[in-house]
Amino acid sequence: MNTLLQYRLRPRRNRPCLGLAGLVSCLALWAAACGSPTQVRIAVIPQTDGTGHWEPVHAGAEVAADRTGMSIYWNAPTREDDVEAQIALVERVVSGDYQGLVLAPDQALSLITPVRRAMAQGIPTVIIGSPLPIPAGGNLFYILNDDAAGGRLAAQRVAQLLNGHGTVAILGINPDVAGIMLRARSFEQSLAQNDPGIRIVERRIGTFNVPHEQQVAEETLRTNPDLDVIVALTGTTADGTSSALDTARPKHAIRVIGFDLGGYPLFGQQGNLDSVVQEDTRSIGQQAIELIHARHLGQSVPGLVYVQPKLITRQNIETAEVRLMLDPDWKLGHWAWSPIQ
Repeated sequence: MNTLLQYRLRPRRNRPCLGLAGLVSCLALWAAACGSPTQVRIAVIPQTDGTGHWEPVHAGAEVAADRTGMSIYWNAPTREDDVEAQIALVERVVSGDYQGLVLAPDQALSLITPVRRAMAQGIPTVIIGSPLPIPAGGNLFYILNDDAAGGRLAAQRVAQLLNGHGTVAILGINPDVAGIMLRARSFEQSLAQNDPGIRIVERRIGTFNVPHEQQVAEETLRTNPDLDVIVALTGTTADGTSSALDTARPKHAIRVIGFDLGGYPLFGQQGNLDSVVQEDTRSIGQQAIELIHARHLGQSVPGLVYVQPKLITRQNIETAEVRLMLDPDWKLGHWAWSPIQ
């Protein structure tokens, strides 16, 4: 009887011990899960999606997110002039579970209110592209293309092309985008100070509509048959100007200096395209994510950072520096630069 009793009781003693061990293990896993930090989600909203100008921002942002352990939500309007769609995206971020916002405003004044809401919700917000009329401070930061430097680069290129004498038209001036206005003023000031023999004979307002920009360029060519250089302040204006030159076929070479093309400059196909002043949007995207990461760590971060643009010509288009700057590849694991096939 004693032997049988001991045999029957032995499993009863072991079962509670095994259950307790399992319970302790589960509690440990649960505590570890609860104690682990939640991944920081950053929304990145450029002016538009699917263009060679903004996709490098995506690449730079993903590089920084991979290094810092954050995740990226990427979305944008389908057109650069769809301000309402961009406002709706920002509002979605404000009401959602996001711990950071990177925004390239389509229109300065219209985005003030949604950006203020993001700031009020404690969301660190980095403005890229063109600034808003709100000073940096609190949860608002700027990482901007140095548009003043871009204007000077274009002026220096014009002076080099014209040897100090000739005529220029400025197309694509957009009062709604502060960065474009800054590059236009810088261009004019630089020419006036350093090359007074070069005359600006035309200044035209621009839009984000290629057919409209083509029409403006065609009118400019008709009224200024002896024009030497066209400075196109946006990629849209540069595309429209290229189409206008293909249609007009002027008797003499009219060279085009563009800004911020939506992809690699096609110097071989666009004979009139002399050069492009290009934002380093890849670096801007990467620095924006790194800034938000540092902010979450409680580190001191600058309220305003300027990133230098680069003049791209036929002579430097094949360099590794330029190709990496324009590279839209954001698939992790493929960061090393390689030639385009």
